[in-house]
Order: sequence, then C-alpha cells, then structure tokens
Amino acid sequence: MLELLWLIPAFPLAGFLALTLVGSRLSRTEAAYVGAGSVGLSAVVTLLVGLSFMAAPPAAGSFVQTLWVWVDVAGFRPAFAFHLDALSLTMIFVVTFVGFLIHLYSVEYMMEEEGYSRFFAYMNLFVCAMLTLLLADNLMLLLLGWEGVGLCSYLLIGFFYKDEANSAAASKAFIVTRVGDTAMLMALFLLFAELGTLDIQALLERAGQQFQPGSGMATAVALLLLGGAVGKSAQLPLQTWLPDAMAGPTPVSALIHAATMVTAGVYLIARTHVLFTLAPAVLSLVAVIGTLTLLMAGFAALVQSDIKRVLAYSTISQIGYMFLALGVGAWSAALFHFMIHAFFKALLFLGAGAVIMSLHHEQDMYRMGGLRRQMPFTFWCFLIGSGALAAVPVVTAGFYSKDLIIWNAYNSEIGGVWLWAGALAGALLTSIYTFRMVFLTFYREATEWVRHLMPIHEPGPCVRIPLGVLAVLSVAAGVIELPHTMGSLTLFSGFLNTALPEYHGVHASYGTELLFELLAAVASLGGIWLVWTLVMASPSSMERIAEQPWARGLERLWFSGWGFDALYDALFVKPWLWCAKVNKDDFIDVFYRAVAFVTETLHFVVSMTQTGAVRWYATGIAVGAVLTVGLVIIL
Repeated sequence: MLELLWLIPAFPLAGFLALTLVGSRLSRTEAAYVGAGSVGLSAVVTLLVGLSFMAAPPAAGSFVQTLWVWVDVAGFRPAFAFHLDALSLTMIFVVTFVGFLIHLYSVEYMMEEEGYSRFFAYMNLFVCAMLTLLLADNLMLLLLGWEGVGLCSYLLIGFFYKDEANSAAASKAFIVTRVGDTAMLMALFLLFAELGTLDIQALLERAGQQFQPGSGMATAVALLLLGGAVGKSAQLPLQTWLPDAMAGPTPVSALIHAATMVTAGVYLIARTHVLFTLAPAVLSLVAVIGTLTLLMAGFAALVQSDIKRVLAYSTISQIGYMFLALGVGAWSAALFHFMIHAFFKALLFLGAGAVIMSLHHEQDMYRMGGLRRQMPFTFWCFLIGSGALAAVPVVTAGFYSKDLIIWNAYNSEIGGVWLWAGALAGALLTSIYTFRMVFLTFYREATEWVRHLMPIHEPGPCVRIPLGVLAVLSVAAGVIELPHTMGSLTLFSGFLNTALPEYHGVHASYGTELLFELLAAVASLGGIWLVWTLVMASPSSMERIAEQPWARGLERLWFSGWGFDALYDALFVKPWLWCAKVNKDDFIDVFYRAVAFVTETLHFVVSMTQTGAVRWYATGIAVGAVLTVGLVIIL
C-alpha cells in the first residue's frame, strides 16, 4: 500500500487539471463531483497508506518514494520524491480529511456563486500544494509546495476579485508572506552552500555533525527559517495579512486556518527541528514569539464585531500556542494541538459560514442574536467547537491539547513561569472572546433585523454532515492524549516520537501537574462566567465600562490589531509610494534613454552622408583608405 503514496497529491492535482481544462463545460454537479471527489479519493488513499504504515512500520521509521530526478546539475540532484514518516502522516491525514469535509461543505455553500468550477480548481490546487509541501523529501520540493500554497491563497482570498477590497486583501497576503519566504530562501542557499545538499534527512544529519550548538551559522539558518515560518503562520511580526484574508469565501477561510497555509510554519520548524535545537537561542525565541502572539491576538479578538475576524485572530492565537510548544521542545504537544485545532477551527468557520449563509451573508455579530432556536443543529455544533477552542475541561479535545502545552511551558527544561503565565492568560482570553461570540450570535435576544428575516432555516446536508463529523472529532479526539497526566507515553506522542525528539520535562510531581490542570480549567470556566456576566446578565455594566475613555482607547488599539497596519504603512508603504512618485519616470531609464539618443544622433549624422553623389562616395573611400594606412604606419 505504501507504493500508493504518490496518489495522495496526484488526485487533487488531477482534479485541478480537469476543472481548469474542461470546467467551463461541466455542470455544477459534475464540477462538484470532480472537486470534492478528488480530495475524497486522496483521503481514502491516505487512510490506506496510513494503516499500512502503522501496521508494518519501515525499519528506518520512514518510507521514501522517488518518482524522478528533478534537477541534475554539477552533482546537485534533488529528486521529485516523497518522504512518509509519523510527522508527515499526521499532517496529511488532517489535510486530506478536513480538506475533504470543507470541499463537501463548499458544494452547497458556493452553489449560487459565479466561478463554481474555478473555485474548486483553486481549492484542489491548494490541497495538492500543501500535500507536496508536507511529503517533500527535500527542501527544493518543499519550497515548490510552499510557494504553491502562497499562490493559491492569493487566488482564493481574492476569489471575488470584482470587489477592490478583496483584491487588496489578496495582494496583502501575497506580499507580506513573501517577506518570510525571502528569508526562507536565503536559509536554503546557506544550507546548500554549507552542507552541500537539500535532502532533508541528509541535511539534518550533516548539520548535527558540522554545526556546533549555538554557532553563528546554525543560529543564522534557524533565524531565517523562523522568518519563513512566522510569515506563513501569521505570527509576530508578520501576522497582519491573516485577518484581512477573511475577504475570501468562508470555505477558503476554513481551509487556510484549519488544514493548510498557516500550519506550514509549524511543520517547517518541526521538520527541521535539528537545526533549531542546534540554535537554542532561536528555539527560545520561537517560544517567546508564540507567547506574545497568542496574547496580542487574544486581546484583538475581544473587540471584533465580524464573526470571521474573531476566528481569524483566534487562529493567530492558537498557532501561537503551537509555536510556544515547539519553542519549549514539546514537539508532539504542538502537533497534537495542530490536529485538534484543525477539527474545531474548521467546525467554527463552517458553522459561522452556515450562519452567514442563512443571514444573507451578514457577518456583524451585533446584528445577530437568538439563532439557537432558529438553527439548533448549527448552534450545537458551533457550541461544541467553541467549547473546544475555549478548552472547556474534560468534555472537549481542546482542553487536553491546550492544557498539555500550558503544562509543558512550565515543566520544560527551557520553559519558565513567564511562558506559563502567558499561556494561562491566553487561555482566559480565549474563553472570553469565544463565548462573547457565542452569546452575541446565538443567546442574546434576536435583533430587529434578524426577526425581519425569520423564519431562518438550517442549511442542507452537504453543510450539516461536515459540521456533525467535525463536532464529534472536536470532542472525541482528545482521548488519544489522555494518559499524559500519569506520566506514561501516550499513543499519539509515542507514534510521533519515531520522527521527532521526545519531550523532556523537569519531572514535576503528579500533584503539581494536577494543580496546573485545575488552574487551566478555572481559566476556561472563569472566562465563560465573566463574559456571561458582562454580556448577558448585566449588559449595562459592560456599556459603562465601554464608555470610559481608557476603554475606548484600548478598543481602538485592539480593534486595529494593535496598530501594526498603521505602523507598517508609515514605515514601509508610504515611503515606498513616495519614492515611486518621485521616481515615476524611473531613473534607471535615463541610461537607456541616453543610449537611444546617441544611437538616433549617430544615425542622423551618418544618414547625412547618403547624398547619392558618386564623387563624394569615392572621396570618402579615398580619405578612409589614407587614414587607415596612416594609422597602420603610425601604430
């Protein structure tokens, strides 16, 4: 079965090619079968390959399938080859299965939109690029997938390109992530120059032999790779593109946030973990960036009115938890939270999409309310996803994944009380902004606008089936990490430890860990209680707080994402536009205009000699001959 590995990215690629070439001649039903079916086939093959891999693991712990040699120049021979191990298998499982559910959801959600087959073509290419990135055996092939998801994000965020704001959001995502991509490309040049290969496994082995821990080269490479990771995963300071990416259709938001794109940075750090462990200062920086990002995004989410922007800042925050886990060496905890986050974040985006679709594409939570009675199925699914995001203890998978990170942040050898405090504060913020969203959308009394739309109907089966499946996973998936409270190796971490280093904590007592779990549970439940008190039980108290000058100032700051857009606009955009205006004629063209002027002048001078008089031609030949002979004699 392992030989079928190449089919996993091939099916979405075939779907993209079919929809691109003949999509305009297909009916919407046929386009849906091709678009969703190709990713569904990829998910089936992933299941078969995964079962075969786990039933009879290869002796080396990984399986490599080489399709062909891509480039062969002066000993540089990167292959178009796929590498399957526990890490890549976990990632492709999430991408294919969650991706299929999102494609199935899109069949109904996008049915009335223009460009139906074009949408599925872009989505198929997106999944193909992400799978290529995850399965790549060398960094050159990984870069192909890396840039592929960047291109597809541009196409999908700007899918409704007739709206100028959507095109601007797509351009912003493309340009901001290019900053990180440039850093990553520089890292690849350095690695090849120093180690002579881009094959990931050989590269990591040589790096361990040639780079000294903490050396300048190891630090430089790790920093550049981190630059690429923060760009794709929307972490400080390159997080500004992700909230604006909500301009794309809701299924696109779900795919970007849950299964592709933003998790690429997490995968890159995990895949190149040897390079980061050789640069402990950079690894600590990963943890600090993650902590600061999860707090910054959490505060920003508190004041958003657009339901999708709340979820966007939530994604930035939750990726911050993954970076925190990577930074403290809790590799399997980061991947566990990645998987659980994919389930509940896809559920939340798809649930938000169902609400938006039923309310005629309204996204302002302050215009909603009372929807739990009108849309009970969507409400319960959304509530389950919200509980998982807020880490409601015991009953949701999100509690186990987030609690594991919070505990590891304190208990790790390179962690500490400040990282733990930041993670715990982030859990409180998450609980507050998540249930503020729930109460405003579903519990609060319906607004006049919503009452005018009643009765509001639930969406059809293509929307409800993905919601139901993801709701079950958001609750049940936590069981694979349950035994960690007793210090034993869990099924999930034991599986991942064949590809990633085992976590090493300071081995605090079971009672201490239980206490910290209790604190995490209090933060989650306390946040829910607080937001219920302020939003539902005593809204007048919230209004009085909001009227304070300091509160209005904080609201403006947080609503703008801490002013990063304005800062970058002042530091980079406006100076660049000023230079472009001053240099509108492009000074470099002066040289080429001068060349053209000299050429035209010489042409004019020479053309003056073309009189048609034979005597002048003979005289010219004679004078030329004399000058030539004279120069020969003199020289």
